[in-house]
Amino acid sequence: MKDIPYESIDTFADETARGFSDYATHTAFKLFRNRKFRSLAGFATLSQSEQDRIFNELVSAFVTLIMLLLEAPDLHSRREFGDYLDQLKTKIPVALLAMFEEMGIEAEHRLEYSKLIELRYEEYAKDKHEVRKAAMEIESSENRLNVKSLSEIQVLVPVQSVAIGCHHYVCRGETEGKDELFKVLLKELAKFYLFLRIRLEGGRMTLLTRIRAKVMAWFRR
Repeated sequence: MKDIPYESIDTFADETARGFSDYATHTAFKLFRNRKFRSLAGFATLSQSEQDRIFNELVSAFVTLIMLLLEAPDLHSRREFGDYLDQLKTKIPVALLAMFEEMGIEAEHRLEYSKLIELRYEEYAKDKHEVRKAAMEIESSENRLNVKSLSEIQVLVPVQSVAIGCHHYVCRGETEGKDELFKVLLKELAKFYLFLRIRLEGGRMTLLTRIRAKVMAWFRR
């Protein structure tokens, strides 16, 4: 990448950010329209404004997850393309807002989205430390804490952090008795996260593919 002009790298980052943002929005909308999700979230009794708020939380969750993925310290591609990934991370919310502008969304609402994404990113990034600590304590209590389990914990921390936070906001903090809703959120976020991460890693048969198989097995129980 050193031999490629900066303008070309910057343009490529813009295009990639647009693609990632579009994919995040599409995935969020697909989950938003999912019958099981809507039933578990009680959409039948929710106002249109409340449903819109939930959709905004879903979009911010998927977008934030991309940003956390791009900055993950254990991402192998960071060794060679760290600067590019950092640049790409900053372009993700910008690309999303540009896409919303093209869709005719008013500047006031775009500003609200910008603030929401910034707030959720800061919060979920901070929560990663508590999520990692809790996961390590669980593994340790079951006498399974080793290099392999630590690697799996590290990989899954971002998606777990976002899932917990998103579940909290979708439910307005009233999460008791809504474990099934959390499972739906976690499943979709995990699929999205692992799909992108495996491709960023070049699609190699590594720890990631084993983790994906393990995670999908959890949800088939």
